[in-house]
Amino acid sequence: MLPSKRDGKTIDYVDRVNRALTYVLQHLEQPLPLEVVARAAHFSPFHFHRIFRLLVGESLSEFVKRVRLERALSLMSRRQQTTRRRPSLTEIAFACGFSSSADFTRCFRQRYGTPPSRFDLDAFRHEQRARFQDAAPDPAQRNLLAHLGPGLNPDRFRVTLRRLAPRWVAYTRVWEPFRPGAVARAATQMVAWAEARGLADAPWLGYMWDDPEITAPELCRYDIGLEIPARLAGNEVSQLEFPAMRVAEVELRGGIDLEMRALDWLYGTWLPASGYAPSDQPCFEAWQGRPFAHGLEHFELRLQLPIGRG
Repeated sequence: MLPSKRDGKTIDYVDRVNRALTYVLQHLEQPLPLEVVARAAHFSPFHFHRIFRLLVGESLSEFVKRVRLERALSLMSRRQQTTRRRPSLTEIAFACGFSSSADFTRCFRQRYGTPPSRFDLDAFRHEQRARFQDAAPDPAQRNLLAHLGPGLNPDRFRVTLRRLAPRWVAYTRVWEPFRPGAVARAATQMVAWAEARGLADAPWLGYMWDDPEITAPELCRYDIGLEIPARLAGNEVSQLEFPAMRVAEVELRGGIDLEMRALDWLYGTWLPASGYAPSDQPCFEAWQGRPFAHGLEHFELRLQLPIGRG
């Protein structure tokens, strides 16, 4: 978990490590030697590996290998759902940055105990979903995270396709976002930062870089951010430019159970039949107003799933 200390030096280091994490996620299919990632974070390669491990809890090589394998699991899951041509495991291996199918198989077996060709992805996702439910701080809410099966749409969700222009986002990153109150506290701090700069009425976003049905809850990352006119001077918060993108948008007014059903419907029912594939950007929560403006149990927002042609 990245530190929350607010002195200038710590903030600068957290921002630089966030840059490194973003660089890795955006270039997984490419070689990622320490020198290249350190340069993206404006660190000396000599010290970067130690700083990265201390702040993230994993070495750079461990982090890269883990997120490559989790990206591979996501692609394998999409392969099960699509009715179009399914990529081979070798194609998935290269798309995730492995040097060969043998390298992919070896790393996969080391982490999951079996080769990818024999991996029971449905059972794995079911087990991870159960862990995700158990991470809910209120036991009474755990049943609200139950899975919505493919083909079901009891809430009559509808998709609107939208094109979004490139945008700069100022954000704070929440590690272990399922800890009680973690996201709400980060949102309060981010709103205070924005109010002090006259930015608090800009569009607000929340987004998870990880799929909690694949990534362990304690390793997930969630960002609270808002759109800003351009990159700002200073390092009080991290900043990132998202490219132009097309999104499949679903409008929601309800609780966490409604949002979870919407995500299940988007990925499990709408997406396989849409002719689109999810792009390598996170699924956004575009808040109506400020984060948690309607309380902690009722959300008014638009889910925005970035997509490209399948």
